[in-house]
Amino acid sequence: MKLSHTQVDTVYLGQHKVYVKRDDLLHPEFSGNKARKFAYFLDNDFPLVKQLIGYGSPQANSLYSLSALAKLKGWRLDFYVDHLPHYLTANPCGNYRAAQALGANIIDLSRRADRDGLDCDSYIRQRVLTGSDEQLFVPEGGRCAFAEPGVAQLAKEIASWKYAEGLTELVVFLPSGTGTTALYLQKQFLTLDPSISVMTCAVVGGDDYLRKQFLELEEDEALHPQIVPAAKRYHFGKLYLEYYQMWHELKSTGIEFELLYDPLGWLCLKRCWQQGFSKPVLYLHQGGLLGNHSMLPRYQRKYGAIFGE
Repeated sequence: MKLSHTQVDTVYLGQHKVYVKRDDLLHPEFSGNKARKFAYFLDNDFPLVKQLIGYGSPQANSLYSLSALAKLKGWRLDFYVDHLPHYLTANPCGNYRAAQALGANIIDLSRRADRDGLDCDSYIRQRVLTGSDEQLFVPEGGRCAFAEPGVAQLAKEIASWKYAEGLTELVVFLPSGTGTTALYLQKQFLTLDPSISVMTCAVVGGDDYLRKQFLELEEDEALHPQIVPAAKRYHFGKLYLEYYQMWHELKSTGIEFELLYDPLGWLCLKRCWQQGFSKPVLYLHQGGLLGNHSMLPRYQRKYGAIFGE
């Protein structure tokens, strides 16, 4: 089970040279940042735990990875979602289907009589968690201190690669959801190699939301990565023609990227280049390709004719 030490490929997008850290090549059940975020749970024993608890989107990469973790450890996974769309329950696909196959118990909060208007996180903390050592709760997207050891290993790999390449400076670029990976990478580089910095963009909830996520994990803003603003506000999960165009453009690299986070990541990186940014860039490919099974048909239905699909 490959969970670390991925290769770095060199690609070109137009005239721009980019290094790509291929965390998409990690074991598919823990592809990309989930292998890093959940490394602590994989590497350590939890003899008392019987129930793993999480929440998020029914198509979240974390749902699939937590399902794999629970099966590997012999735990039951209870994964809470705000609601389950009818089209998904009628036509299971992507991470949702894969998680079901691994035995995940996916709980639709919209059908709970005791919800009382609570969001998933509040419901779990108020209605589900008992304080028992048999329960292990992982917040959405793995946004917790347990993620830091695995991200620290990733930072060491990147720093070692940079040294071997003889680079004097490097920017690690990645799109962010909760921002956990970006934050812990930046903190590690400040100690390991201050000539490496992290730039990221907010894919979920906007720049202010991302700053709030950073602050919940680290109060010292001097330790936060740089947030690159998008050209306009994008709504998470909505289909945008420029996203699909960017995804098609990325085919020229010979590497498949996913359709939810990567298009905005690369659009923001291109915007930096247009504004004169010229430092060497390592783009962190965080996997998540299973999500394309559900996203690609949606894009093809809406924009496929433009691309002759």
